[in-house]
Amino acid sequence: MERVLLLGTGPTSVQLAVILKKYAYCDEVGIVGRASVRSEGFFSALERNENRIQAHIQNQKDENMQGECSIDQVFCGYETIKGTWDTLILAVTTDAYMDVLQQISTEIVRNVKCIVLISPTFGSNFLVKSFFHRLQLNVEVISFSTYIGDTRWMTDNPSNHVLTTAIKKKVFIGSTSNSTKTIDRLDRLCQQVGITLEKMGSPIEAETRNISLYVHPPLFMNPFSLKAIFGESDVTKYVYKLFPEGPITQKLISDLRTHWQEIMNILNKIGIEEINLLKFMIDDNYPVRLESISRHDIESFPQLQVIHQEYLLYIRYTALLIDPFSKPSKEGKYFDFSAVPIRQMFVNREGELDIPRMPKEDYYRIKIIQGIAQYLGLSSPTIDKFVETYETKLKEVTNADSEQKLSNAFVIQEFRDDVQMICQEIEQYVN
Repeated sequence: MERVLLLGTGPTSVQLAVILKKYAYCDEVGIVGRASVRSEGFFSALERNENRIQAHIQNQKDENMQGECSIDQVFCGYETIKGTWDTLILAVTTDAYMDVLQQISTEIVRNVKCIVLISPTFGSNFLVKSFFHRLQLNVEVISFSTYIGDTRWMTDNPSNHVLTTAIKKKVFIGSTSNSTKTIDRLDRLCQQVGITLEKMGSPIEAETRNISLYVHPPLFMNPFSLKAIFGESDVTKYVYKLFPEGPITQKLISDLRTHWQEIMNILNKIGIEEINLLKFMIDDNYPVRLESISRHDIESFPQLQVIHQEYLLYIRYTALLIDPFSKPSKEGKYFDFSAVPIRQMFVNREGELDIPRMPKEDYYRIKIIQGIAQYLGLSSPTIDKFVETYETKLKEVTNADSEQKLSNAFVIQEFRDDVQMICQEIEQYVN
């Protein structure tokens, strides 16, 4: 981590650059992104401000995340990268990993010693590892479970200023190398900003510790949520509320549980320890009061009968309709924790009708998992149902009479190359 290049021009890259400059003592930190309408504002802001960037915070307790620094080198277009970079940090969406890496010249790639995946999905490490294997290069590939916080642009438009509204208490990390100084440096870096970094035995284990894998498909790939996303409802609907304010019903909870079980079947097949979903939700994501769910129920969740598991998952969502740890008003009202609106499709900066990040990114996630299940010979009826429901809606919108240009997010995809590369590495991992 002497010469670190951040791949991606979103708010995440800006925040990470500030942290690296502040605490990692790198010799050089660079940023690269593709030339696009979206990134034009970012590159212009850097040029106007002599490559200086700023990270602001919303909560004073996160003060170690804030700062200002200069980026040493900025590249517009992955094909324009020059110099020697020992560490690449991938801060783009998971479905863009191969597209980005394939644009970088082989001469640059051959100097890379380590690549860090900031927000991968299940199998991303295998995918990137396969890319380097095909070039006959031995590169350490590190996976975080998820990005360390919630960072956005200070204004509605990309610029050189970002705002971090929250940081995670703990994230998980895993490496393809058994003995890694890079993880030790990243650990110290996270400690500086108040985040616990839990080291896992392998990258795939870290990638399974992302709550989005388990909750996003059931929450977004259902008829109720899709009607809201694609503008078929004039009334605002909310992601984490019970029907009719939100999508959470008895059936959705059942799908959530079976979806988790199908992913656990994959983990079991490739020799990875299964996850206690309820414990992961409560201990590593959002806690609830023990009056709502007992410690005994949390710990024994995987051994309980199906109906008992569904009952506890339903309680978990009802217990978080309000923030149970917030301070109530004089009227006894707690913070409306579940009032997260379901975002509707929108016109992006390219003038195309586009789909919000959730479920656009979840589509890639679930198609990869579906492909892995098929490769391993496992049935995944719930995952298959989510995919079919979502793709049917995409076809409906695409076939509707409209002069509005649609983004690539509306294209039905198989991601066959990515699935094939991942499964080739799984074969070696298992054997």
